[in-house]
Amino acid sequence: MELIIYLAIGAIAGFTAGLFGVGGGLIIVPILFIVFTQMGYDPTVIMHMALGTSLATIVVTSISSVMAHHKKGAVLWPVFKNLAPGLVLGSFFGAGLASIISGPMLQLIIGCFAIWVAYRMFSGANVVVDQSKQLPSVPAQLAAGSGIGVASAIFGIGGGSLTVPYLNHHGVVMQKAVATSAACGLPIALAGAFGFMFYGQKAPAEIENAIGYVHVYAFIGISVMSFITAKVGAKVAHKLSAAMLKKCFAALLTTVGIYFIYQGVF
Repeated sequence: MELIIYLAIGAIAGFTAGLFGVGGGLIIVPILFIVFTQMGYDPTVIMHMALGTSLATIVVTSISSVMAHHKKGAVLWPVFKNLAPGLVLGSFFGAGLASIISGPMLQLIIGCFAIWVAYRMFSGANVVVDQSKQLPSVPAQLAAGSGIGVASAIFGIGGGSLTVPYLNHHGVVMQKAVATSAACGLPIALAGAFGFMFYGQKAPAEIENAIGYVHVYAFIGISVMSFITAKVGAKVAHKLSAAMLKKCFAALLTTVGIYFIYQGVF
């Protein structure tokens, strides 16, 4: 029965991710939080489990995404090479940082982040990229990767909400920014998931069916189904207007943000 629940979450998360063209982290985290709460897990570890498990599932879905973008030749691999070391270090460190932040505080942080992403998406008139701009030096890209990695681990996401605006700001056109961001999601998810497994060994409460803060059954169920249903969501997306999709997703994220802020405060 438990595995069926996780398969259902994966189906919803995958479909939504494909429909809205974003990673499923901001969808998976709140659903897992609710499910783990209903299943009676210790409240002190529920939020950390949701984040760690979310990052683990992103490892699987990002591989599929990277392969698709690579076939189209859209991934800027030299930029990926510059960002990747910082992404790995930052994501692992971010997992450690998240492990010492209380559950309610994590809820407040993620709630505010969800509302910020919703605002960007709702107001987001088409981004006009100044292609005359150049990416900064390699050390600066390494530092940027570290910052993106830390934030992504704390939010339980693949980093697209942060990497794409960063690349756009420095003159990378949207198609290549999205593709490169998808590639960057793999080291973020790998390092972040490993970090949550490592730091979770010292969890304040015993967690059944988990490696550290990564729930094994949830990882398997969500990964399998999201891999399948993301393609269905993507097909449906092509039949709807981009503007309407953005507004719907913004409304969904606003709801998620308000929910987490409420949970964190009360």
